[in-house]
Amino acid sequence: MMPMRGAGIALALVWAASQGAARNNASNKPLETRGENESVVITATLYAKPEAVKEVLGSDLGGHYIVVAIEVTPRYGKEVAITRDDFVLKTDKDGERSGPFAPSQIAGRGAMVVRQTGGAGGTGMHDNDGPIVGGYPGTIGPPRRMGGDGIGDAGAPAGAEAKTRTGSHEKEDPMLGVLKQKELPETKTDKPVSGLLYFPMEKQKAKDLELRYAASGDKIAMRFRPEK
Repeated sequence: MMPMRGAGIALALVWAASQGAARNNASNKPLETRGENESVVITATLYAKPEAVKEVLGSDLGGHYIVVAIEVTPRYGKEVAITRDDFVLKTDKDGERSGPFAPSQIAGRGAMVVRQTGGAGGTGMHDNDGPIVGGYPGTIGPPRRMGGDGIGDAGAPAGAEAKTRTGSHEKEDPMLGVLKQKELPETKTDKPVSGLLYFPMEKQKAKDLELRYAASGDKIAMRFRPEK
């Protein structure tokens, strides 16, 4: 028979292990938020970590994207137009904000990618920067904003070069089909619609993120706050 003291220690270890597992499960659980206005109800689920993105898509997209699952529910039988451009993800960390990429911008043959070559090029995506360009990078660096119209190497930030994947010899990335299939559809509807949005943003904490929705003057701001 186990001595009483030994039994107590064993029970304490079991309890500590169970508490640790519970905390890990809670920290890995996707965060949800909800907002509404006169036209729609928006429900959003955040997948900010690369491992969470991989669970949803089968790929972590190089760790350079945050994925948000969106459900848009029109109210009072109203028909609403849904587009990815209605959504913006913003972080309090450094003011960075981004709209979602289309699948073709991430994994398509025409996606523009930026390769880091050294130097002091900025990597942030801020209000006053140029348009975002990027792609599912593999070994290529994360998506960045480009100066000017974002066309060609001349628009790349210092220490980086931009190239567009246009070669017909390139095989289609199988991720393109996955991203298209799961993306939030752009449509007009009076029924609930759901899907994913892909934001070129990385290394962000959920508590710092705010999802903004703005369509036809109706604005909603939603925070991803961990449960206490």
